[in-house]
Amino acid sequence: MLENDDFPEIDLPQVTNISQSDVVNVHADVVRMHQSDAETVTAEEVSLEKSAAANVKAGKVAASQSAMAVVAAEEVSVQDGAVGFAQAGTMTVSGYTGAVVAGDAEVQNGLSGFVAGREVRVSGSRTGILLARTVNGDLTTILDTRGALIAGLTGGLFAGLLLMLGRFLFRRK
Repeated sequence: MLENDDFPEIDLPQVTNISQSDVVNVHADVVRMHQSDAETVTAEEVSLEKSAAANVKAGKVAASQSAMAVVAAEEVSVQDGAVGFAQAGTMTVSGYTGAVVAGDAEVQNGLSGFVAGREVRVSGSRTGILLARTVNGDLTTILDTRGALIAGLTGGLFAGLLLMLGRFLFRRK
């Protein structure tokens, strides 16, 4: 009688192709998604085309016309897509991003809320807040120094008025 311990383990690379499906968790070496959505994707290499993923952890991510909520990867490339938050060593994005934290970031023809990185290259893009050691390219900021000062003063005035109103209405007798 043969037992399972007698067979050698063969470590073959695992490739998962998902097309027009909804999945919860995907764990593989390589994940390719086409017109699908997943809650969590964990892989060494992830490719998304017209797909959506809530949480992606990978070594390399390539997305085209896709949306991702949270991405953590060494290398991320997004074409005509949307990303909520991305943490990457190198990131290239064309589309919409909420927040990007990367060593090297490249934003092309997109709109970003927050971008932070050592070196940021920008072409034809707009960003709300940009923190970078080196910035190259054509950038339009949504909130410049004057706008930030006005927003801060207005917010402080509004908060002060609300605090005074709260003390006036709820003071003890």
